[in-house]
Amino acid sequence: MLTQSAATLSYDRRTIILHWLTALLVIGLWLVGQTVDWFPKGLVRTSARSTHIVCGALLGVLIVYRVWWRVTGGKRLPPADEGLLRTLSTFTHRALYLLVCLTVALGITNAWIRGDSIFGLFRIPSFAPLDKALRDSVEEYHGLSANILIALAGIHALAGLFHHYILKDGVLRRMIRF
Repeated sequence: MLTQSAATLSYDRRTIILHWLTALLVIGLWLVGQTVDWFPKGLVRTSARSTHIVCGALLGVLIVYRVWWRVTGGKRLPPADEGLLRTLSTFTHRALYLLVCLTVALGITNAWIRGDSIFGLFRIPSFAPLDKALRDSVEEYHGLSANILIALAGIHALAGLFHHYILKDGVLRRMIRF
């Protein structure tokens, strides 16, 4: 349990902004990924897929910057929990970072295998244009990774709400207070 002084702590502004930008990008990318094939073929679908690819690349840059910031300048807070909750929290955070990196890497690989067009302005060269099995496999793994990521992110969000409304220990306020 947090002590009263630990409950009043919050992360620095940049860490908070990076956290919420990451969350918004993950949710937005997942939603576009789930619906991209619903768009009419042609410019509309190309634009939706292009937006997904560009935002996925942005997420990759953001996560690298986020890790760099955490290592070099981000505010460190004392652990919020002890015992099993601390172990679960550490595992969840590490798994979220790993899944974001894996999903982005699979997405980049998928775009290279497919040879996608980016807003009709240029085309990512396809390194396996005739290998449909490879394309389907990487696309399936990318989708699976994204689904696991969104599920774990949902559990992470529910844990924050549990801390806020049930335990009333101030953990959620660490990430929303400026």
